[in-house]
Amino acid sequence: MALTPLSRKITYYSDFDENLLANPVSNDVALKLNENAIKHSIKNLVLTKRGERPFQPNLGCDVHTLLFENVTPDILENMRNMIFETITAYEPRCELHSVDVTASYDETQVNVSIVFSVINTEEPITLDIILNRVR
Repeated sequence: MALTPLSRKITYYSDFDENLLANPVSNDVALKLNENAIKHSIKNLVLTKRGERPFQPNLGCDVHTLLFENVTPDILENMRNMIFETITAYEPRCELHSVDVTASYDETQVNVSIVFSVINTEEPITLDIILNRVR
């Protein structure tokens, strides 16, 4: 049996909008679909501290612990490894291509650039996250 556009099953990845806004048409909770849902999920994984979520103590990334260290190439490599391992472990909907971590010394922040693609697609998607020191 051959796959045709009519017989092929289309997979949609969806998550709720973080603000739980209402969809104006259906008056139901708005959804984020496909790449937007995965971008939001990756951002939440990177910004969530390990142990912060009840009943999921291993979920999250401990990158915030390295933000107060003196920024060296070793610290940036550790951050990159933490982010890479967290995304590959907890986000099965994407194929991770690269994680680049650079320091912005003037603004005391770390810039993270994540390149991934949604499963079963080939176009790369870039997500940029800025990590700041917050007390």
